[in-house]
Amino acid sequence: MRRFAWLVCVAALVGLAWGGTGTAKAAEPVCGLNNGKPATGAPIPIGGVVSKTGPADFSTSGQAAAAYFKCVNANGGINGRPIVYSMADDGWNPDQSAQAAARLIKDDKVFALVGNVSIIDCAVNQGLYEAEDVVVIAGVGVARECFFAKNYAPTNQGPRLSNLAPAIYANKTFGAKKFVCIAINAPGSDWACNGIRDWGKDKGIELHTILFNPDGLDATSTILEAMSYKPDVIDILMIEPFAVAMFQAAEQQGLGDKVHWIGAASLYNASIPPAIGKYWNDKLYVGLEFQPLENNGPDNQNWLAVLAKYADPGVRHDTFSQSGYLGARILTEALLKLDPAKIDRKTTTAALREVKGFKSDILCAPWYFGPGIHHNANHVGVVDEVDNGGFKTVASCFNVADPETSDLTKLEAEQHLTE
Repeated sequence: MRRFAWLVCVAALVGLAWGGTGTAKAAEPVCGLNNGKPATGAPIPIGGVVSKTGPADFSTSGQAAAAYFKCVNANGGINGRPIVYSMADDGWNPDQSAQAAARLIKDDKVFALVGNVSIIDCAVNQGLYEAEDVVVIAGVGVARECFFAKNYAPTNQGPRLSNLAPAIYANKTFGAKKFVCIAINAPGSDWACNGIRDWGKDKGIELHTILFNPDGLDATSTILEAMSYKPDVIDILMIEPFAVAMFQAAEQQGLGDKVHWIGAASLYNASIPPAIGKYWNDKLYVGLEFQPLENNGPDNQNWLAVLAKYADPGVRHDTFSQSGYLGARILTEALLKLDPAKIDRKTTTAALREVKGFKSDILCAPWYFGPGIHHNANHVGVVDEVDNGGFKTVASCFNVADPETSDLTKLEAEQHLTE
């Protein structure tokens, strides 16, 4: 498979909700000390590795983090010290990703990384982050490695959990037992699909997985192959162009009401409902990584206010952006607890490792860094249904009970990490 095609198919595992740029008038944002005084002290260097150039622009998380830090700096900084935030573009290239991380850590000497969004960053740079003892509060983790690394903690849920959430919903609501997961043949696809299998081992759940190459997709044949397993549910685990082709093929075959249809957060995309049409109203259920984009909670509204005042024009209002905003808030609140004269890489790393009980109405449950190598604090999910050209919530904030996160739920109770 050509390299471009491989990169695009890996991107299909990302939970991605494209929103608009937004024009509504926002309230004045609240950030950091919120004292209206510009920070003028010694800078605090922070970085972020993003994939801006290449097959797609995955820099929104870093842009949102940058906007929040601008707001913090305009409101007293970190007890007088401004945050200098540097984004490094890895261009979807492993060598460039390694160079980007090394430049931030060894040349810019950043104290931490925030808002990382890169398909390859986790696997390529894990060793460097551990060797230099730099903590990453990533915006978006995609591959399994992003959730099983000592120094790497994403704020998002990941494709496995956002895919499992609607499967759990389908089982509990419709009694579904037989699932077919259709995904692009890419690293991580099996891991994401197999969340259903692992969750359902003691529940009589049956899973068949169909992987296809993006440069040879025959949507009708693939849908008919899925139907040959006589499933209760067909799971569409992919990004918009491929997903739309699948739904169009299913509609042509009159299959919308023959089985139930689900998908991961990659289908929580404002353009999906109009692209697949009214036929799919009340037929498609998708998992979300955060609370819905339009929720009226004060922190979600503050995210929008920060973007309105401090972000570059055109920055999308999407889940990537929410994740970067959250990461920037987590870092800011951790550093504000420290003696500003003693903030360096060592104290920053220690402070981030101690984060627990971080609350936001963007999240369903408090976030924490936690001990060990497994970091997936965001495992409480939401399920939305396609409805009249948009989405409506049908299941809100329930634990996505993946056996792979059972160690985390145990730790949360033992160490009071969400309190």
